[in-house]
Amino acid sequence: MSENNKINQKGRYDMLQNTAGEILIIIEYCEGGPENPRILYDGGDTALLYRSRESAFVLNDIAEEAHAPLKSVSEVLVAEIENDDVAREYKVPMRIIRSIKDLG
Repeated sequence: MSENNKINQKGRYDMLQNTAGEILIIIEYCEGGPENPRILYDGGDTALLYRSRESAFVLNDIAEEAHAPLKSVSEVLVAEIENDDVAREYKVPMRIIRSIKDLG
C-alpha cells in the first residue's frame, strides 16, 4: 500500500442495530468523501471499511454477538461524526470475503 493511502488503525467506532435488523456504524469524521465505499468482512472480529483509494478504516474487536447480524446484511449505514454532530452519512454495501488476514 502506498504512503498516500490512509488506514485508520485505531478502529474506534460504535455499531448499533435497530429492531428491523439494520446496522449503523459510527466513526470519526474522515477527510475526503467516500468513493465507492464497501465493507470487507469474513464473519470474524475484524472488518475493513474501504472508503476510497486513499482512505480505509479498520473495525477491530467486533463483538461476537454482532458477527452473525453483520454477516447477514447486504449494506450498512455509516455515519461520520465531527464535534458530536453527524458530518456525513452514507450506505455501504457488505462484501463477505474468505479472510481479512489474507488481504494483508
